[in-house]
Amino acid sequence: MNTPERTALAELAHKLAIEAGDKIMQLYRQGIAVQHKSDDSPVTEADELADAYIVAGLAQGAPGIPIVSEESVAQGRLPDISGGRFWLVDPLDGTKEFISGTDEFTVNIALVENGIPVLGALHAPALDDCYLADGRAAYLIHRNGTRKRISARQVPADGAVVVASRHHRDAETDAFIAKHHTASVTSAGSALKFGLLARGAADLYPRYGRTMEWDTAAGHAVLSAAGGSVRRTNGEDLRYGKPTLDNPHFIARGLTNGSARSLAKGSK
Repeated sequence: MNTPERTALAELAHKLAIEAGDKIMQLYRQGIAVQHKSDDSPVTEADELADAYIVAGLAQGAPGIPIVSEESVAQGRLPDISGGRFWLVDPLDGTKEFISGTDEFTVNIALVENGIPVLGALHAPALDDCYLADGRAAYLIHRNGTRKRISARQVPADGAVVVASRHHRDAETDAFIAKHHTASVTSAGSALKFGLLARGAADLYPRYGRTMEWDTAAGHAVLSAAGGSVRRTNGEDLRYGKPTLDNPHFIARGLTNGSARSLAKGSK
């Protein structure tokens, strides 16, 4: 994919994420009716509305690229992605955060090529922050149009800032934290954790709980463009387009001293 095409697709993802976020915020302010999927995970009208809007926008703006979205898959619709190039969409990542009113929910749109998320938009509508990876760099964009290039940082001498899932922290996560020189640990919801690493506000995000590809792809694209990485606990890069679309355990990291693969394995 040439640079102009990649830039155009990144801007399409950004535009749709912002517009879907606006629709989500209208419902967020009005009150939320919650239903449950077959796996008992919550889903709201906002999930479904944003999903339909994004899928239609991608189909019109980038015809011919298959779209894998969380809500479509939940309804049994999965396109052929054997060509290796496809969109991954989570229209409302952090539905529990949305329901509880913490503001830490996001709209995630990423383009995957040959297993790698090459660009993506990660938009937090309640916080008015949108992270964008256009294949060349990562940016933090505000509603007024201000666009600031961001980059991950090296771990400070006084220790790493670790960000963990608010709802899915477990004993393996605590064991990982205990093995590292840690300055502080904070909890956050949704894919915002990738944004914190990408902007240099945190250093490590260990995830031992279950995630799906649409949960991580946009954040992965942003973090990679900012100089960070997302690797499995065995040190291999996290890949996309897996048969079941679920992720193995992984460690997301900013720039750190020493071996990235050693860090991924949890060594000091």
